[in-house]
Amino acid sequence: MNQTNQMDKPDNLHWYALRTRSRHEKLVRDQLDKQGIEPLLPTVKRLSQWKDRKKEIEVPLFSGYCFVRFAQREKTPVQKVTGVVEIVGSGNRPEPIPEQEIDALRRLITSVLPYDPHPYLHEGMKVEVIRGSLQGIQGLLLRKEKRHRLVIGIRLIQQAAAVEIDVDDVVAV
Repeated sequence: MNQTNQMDKPDNLHWYALRTRSRHEKLVRDQLDKQGIEPLLPTVKRLSQWKDRKKEIEVPLFSGYCFVRFAQREKTPVQKVTGVVEIVGSGNRPEPIPEQEIDALRRLITSVLPYDPHPYLHEGMKVEVIRGSLQGIQGLLLRKEKRHRLVIGIRLIQQAAAVEIDVDDVVAV
């Protein structure tokens, strides 16, 4: 019974991934925000071309996903948001995303470094950044055409982002 009461405390907030309907990520983010529930929708700028012009648009970094921070008692209102397919988890139990993965993602999107979506990898060297704006972040180190890239992953949804990094700025973990 004590655990149930603890789950209902407003300060017991955890981050979760929401799977959304196709192209509903921004709508879900905006609705959560209006309800006072903290959303996180990492985006990336893309050049989109029509017949007559080109335009830079902002698209979700992880297509079909939006992150949300809520207490267990807010589960039902979150599930009822238009465009939400499910709260990602195992079975019908939402699984929280580790705080350090969300922190790494937030630091990446607020840095000035260029980043892109990247396939989630299961193998690769785990490294920690020791210098620069991403110092302290852990991820996987890859090589791509003589350049090194740091991959920051969200394990639960099997999605990741990659950023170019100087190999001298990382150490093995």
